Amino acid sequence: MKAIQYARSILFQFLFYFTTTAMLVLWSPLLLMPRSWAMAAFRINARLEIFLLRVVAGVKLEVRGRENIVDGACLVASKHQSAFETFALMPQLRDPAYLMKKELFRIPFHGWFSYKFGMIPVARDQGAKALREMLKAAQTRAAAGREIIIFPEGTRRPVGAEPDYKTGVFLLYQALKLPCVPVALNSGVFWPRRTLLLRQGTVVFEFLPPIPAGLPRAEFLARLEETIESASNRLAAEARSQLAPF
Repeated sequence: MKAIQYARSILFQFLFYFTTTAMLVLWSPLLLMPRSWAMAAFRINARLEIFLLRVVAGVKLEVRGRENIVDGACLVASKHQSAFETFALMPQLRDPAYLMKKELFRIPFHGWFSYKFGMIPVARDQGAKALREMLKAAQTRAAAGREIIIFPEGTRRPVGAEPDYKTGVFLLYQALKLPCVPVALNSGVFWPRRTLLLRQGTVVFEFLPPIPAGLPRAEFLARLEETIESASNRLAAEARSQLAPF
């Protein structure tokens, strides 16, 4: 059973990178077209990968709490446990802009499309000037009515690991003056980092009630962390209960 799931997992990983790369290359003419056309292609690709994950590796997606998504510009702060949410969150929102490591913008095709999509580069090691540029870019995207997606811990964290929320999420929250929609998930149970093996089951993304704009730093960070972590722990326990033994 485990060997079969390994084979399914490896096949999905191959198809994931192959189809993503192929689409980026084949759709490169969209770099010269309106951004909305490129974003539509991105949505098609994201939905294709969600479909492949389900039929090839047996990993489904359930989205809860859609009623909590703000109508208009907002900050979306999501737990980050796997590669899944880097693309699967996108089709759930109207016109999102991700905060992304600046190094990713240097990758051919991937980086070019990231600029086309209006994603927001984050240069963590380049000081106050880079921070101001990031905040200004986020404000510009929000002024256009877009949702700004940030992973507050900055990188993928194993399920059950101690939370490591950075202060950057508050700086963004403070600059945007918008409500923040927390997102809890359990993707790391089924698609753990640093392993090829995917576990069959249902990943849950849960949009939680918005945190209003204007809270003080300590209150906002405490509320954000407690909200996301408690819900993510609940979803992880739910996920583990459905795992079949190998």
